[in-house]
Amino acid sequence: MSGNRESRPDNKVEQLSTHLQKKIEEAQRVLECLIEESVKGTPILVEGRKDIQALGELGVGGKVLSAKTAGKSRLDVMLKIEQNCKGEIILLLDFDRHGKEWTERLKQDLERIGTKPNLTFWNKLFRILGKDVKDVEGLAAYMRTLKKKANLL
Repeated sequence: MSGNRESRPDNKVEQLSTHLQKKIEEAQRVLECLIEESVKGTPILVEGRKDIQALGELGVGGKVLSAKTAGKSRLDVMLKIEQNCKGEIILLLDFDRHGKEWTERLKQDLERIGTKPNLTFWNKLFRILGKDVKDVEGLAAYMRTLKKKANLL
C-alpha cells in the first residue's frame, strides 16, 4: 500500500462532496443576507416574473420589482424605481451577457438620479456560482440540485 489517499476514488468523492457543501453554504449565506435586506425594506430589481417566483422559493420576499414585465422601457423602469425606492435598490438581474449589460446601464442611470445601486449580492452569487447559473429564475432549481448532489455523494 502506498498510503496515498489522493488517488483513492472515495477520497475524490469526499473532495467533491466537500466542494459542493462549501458552495451551498456560501450561496446560502448570501441568500440569507439578501432575505435580511428585503425584510429591512430594501427593494430588489430582477428581470421578470419568473425571477420573482424563484426568489420567493428561496425565501426572499419584500419589495421585488420586475424590470421587463409588460414590455417596460428602461425609462419606465427608472420611473418605477424613483417612485418605489428611497436611497438604495439591490440589482439582481441575470448573470448572462445581457443581464450584465443591463446591470451596468441601470447602475449608471441609478447613480445619475441619486439612488444607490447595490451590486453586492449579484457579485457574490456570480463569484460563487460562476457559469453554472445564467439567470435568477434558475437559482432556486440550481440550489435544490446542489443540495441533492451533496446528499447523494
